Amino acid sequence: MALEAWFMDDSNEDQRLPHHRNPKELLSMDYLADLGVLYWKLNPDNYEHDSELAKIRDERGYDYMDLLDLCPEKVSNYEEKLKNFFTEHIHKDEEIRYCLAGSGYFDVRDKDDRWIRIWMKPGDLIVLPAGIYHRFTLDTSNYIKLMRLFVGEPVWTPYNRPQEEHPVRKEYVKSLTHKFGESVEAY
Repeated sequence: MALEAWFMDDSNEDQRLPHHRNPKELLSMDYLADLGVLYWKLNPDNYEHDSELAKIRDERGYDYMDLLDLCPEKVSNYEEKLKNFFTEHIHKDEEIRYCLAGSGYFDVRDKDDRWIRIWMKPGDLIVLPAGIYHRFTLDTSNYIKLMRLFVGEPVWTPYNRPQEEHPVRKEYVKSLTHKFGESVEAY
């Protein structure tokens, strides 16, 4: 099954709920790709020996890897960490995540500043481009096991919104303007 993504409603209900609009507004992989979000479907049961994963890592230079189990039982200060992950931010580098077990949501902003919810499940590998506003939360399963990939030494520093003057944010907005052939506000 392919990755699922949709425009989010404006509800302040539990962040772990799907937050579909009514009616649902599902999005295509092409829409996400236009925003710079990359996606692969891999076999999470074979990640240690997966030649396709090895090829992606080699081609994209992802030489750092670690695993993260995110759930109340395995993470100290769980609620605080989840709150921090759900704060809208950017990074100076790509954010690469591969779901090995469980599930959760990455939310990204589109060129019109609308929230898009991306539901990651086992086998989903996504790359969020540097400079895209995003956040993360678990879904109601309260568990995800992620592989984190990085080029070089990892830097996990989030830059909370607003960051319109940050050079990587400016470069991302410029890439959208070029792609869509129109002026994209720095939202």
